[in-house]
Amino acid sequence: MAGALREAKRLRLDTVQIFTKNQQQWRVPPLTDEACEEWTREQSALGWGGRTVAHASYLINLASPDDELWEKSVSLMEEEIRRCEALGVAFLVHHPGAFTTSTLDEGLGRIAKAYARLLERTRGFRTVSCLENTAGGGSTIGREFAELARLRELIVDRTGTEGAARVGICFDTCHAHAAGYDMSSYDAANRSLDEFGRVCGFEHLRVLHLNDSKAKMGSRLDRHEHIGKGTIGLEGFRGVLNRPELRGVPRPMIMETPKGENEAGTSHDTLNLRRLRKLVEEI
Repeated sequence: MAGALREAKRLRLDTVQIFTKNQQQWRVPPLTDEACEEWTREQSALGWGGRTVAHASYLINLASPDDELWEKSVSLMEEEIRRCEALGVAFLVHHPGAFTTSTLDEGLGRIAKAYARLLERTRGFRTVSCLENTAGGGSTIGREFAELARLRELIVDRTGTEGAARVGICFDTCHAHAAGYDMSSYDAANRSLDEFGRVCGFEHLRVLHLNDSKAKMGSRLDRHEHIGKGTIGLEGFRGVLNRPELRGVPRPMIMETPKGENEAGTSHDTLNLRRLRKLVEEI
């Protein structure tokens, strides 16, 4: 994992998002002391304490009506939280879940119940879990901002001050656009962010995923594209990056854009970063 920090430094990034385990497997090999020490040493040397991010396993479904899958999901989510705490990773992003054969209300209740157990078992931890908005395929929860706001409220109702401090929101630009919130121009992005702020509150926004979208607005297809090369475009990102509420408080902004290099051998991460930084207006 420390290799991700070194690669991020080489690319002149200022934060990183990692998986602390194979995201497509239930099996969880233990974190070794050596891995923790190496990560902690590199993170400290970079001065990135308090702003690194991990993404939880895609297998986790805290909304599942199936008791066996729900128990496995809660156990794996607890492990994800404990790994982040051991590494000093500030934020753990995860998809809320899918209610499958049940209902939205039942799915929201299952997630809140899971969090009641998770936060009790990890009481006093510093890592903040972030509910990510989704593109809205199938029965996934989090397509509408109102679902995220309601879910966080249900969690806080069950967990009190622990939940209020340790549960935030991750905003993904591609997911929002695919879900039907227009992000394709400066004004459209600002209108969508107005809606997010009104419903969810910018004070609960802890992480951003900056991804363009291959798919059209409202398609409900989660297909990430290079910055400025998709259906959001550069002006949409200009609206996001210069939003006043997002400039006052430092928040990790993560690119989950396609990896690799162009024909000239330049990293796509470098090219995407250049495009984003050029959009930031001087104050």
